Amino acid sequence: MLRPPKDCPDMPSLRAEIDALDSELVALLALRAGYIDRAAEIKQEVGLPARIPDRVEEVVARVRARAEAEALDPDLVEGLWRALIDWAIRREAQTLGPDEAAEPAGGSAEGDPAPKDGPGGDDPARPTRAAGKEPS
Repeated sequence: MLRPPKDCPDMPSLRAEIDALDSELVALLALRAGYIDRAAEIKQEVGLPARIPDRVEEVVARVRARAEAEALDPDLVEGLWRALIDWAIRREAQTLGPDEAAEPAGGSAEGDPAPKDGPGGDDPARPTRAAGKEPS
C-alpha cells in the first residue's frame, strides 16, 4: 500500500512511491485494455462502430468531474482521457475494421494529420472539421 506523500521524508522514498504508483497505473491500463477488447467483441456482435461520440463525451464529462472533485486539473485529465479513448478506438478498429467514426479529431486512426488546405483538403469529397471537434 502506498504511503501518503506527506509521509515520505526524502526524495528516494518519494520516488519509490511514485514508481510503485506508476506500476499500479500500468496494471490498471492493461486491465482497461482487456475491457476494450471485450467491448470490441460485443460491438462486432451487435453492429456498433468503434467510436460512439455520445459515449466519448459521457466518459470525458465523468472524468472531468472526478478530476475536479480530486482537486486535479480537469483539462489535464480530459487531454489524457481523450488520448486514451482515441487509442482504445484504434484498438477496437483492429477487430471491427476501420470506419469513418474510428477517426480521431485532427487525423486518421493511423495518426496521419487531417488535410488542412481547402474545405476537403486535396479530396473535395472529404469534409473538414474544426480543430478539436468531432465529426457529427
